[in-house]
Amino acid sequence: MSDPPRVILYTRKGCHLCDVAKQVLRDAGLAVDEVDIDQDPELQARYNEEVPVVFLNGKKAFKYRVDPTELRRRLEKLLD
Repeated sequence: MSDPPRVILYTRKGCHLCDVAKQVLRDAGLAVDEVDIDQDPELQARYNEEVPVVFLNGKKAFKYRVDPTELRRRLEKLLD
């Protein structure tokens, strides 16, 4: 059996879309590593206009919104 995918959610405080994305990821049974972009000037410069941003196993998978159907498709592909 494959290891679960590593999920990183680039987020910031007070971001409603970030809260929704986090819930979609958790509803899918995923452990989520949250990174507050406002704590790192480089990340803030890179993702300021894109949060939330989700990486699956080191690859950018979503920005702004996480579609549950697309998330399932991507997870299945990772597990193949």
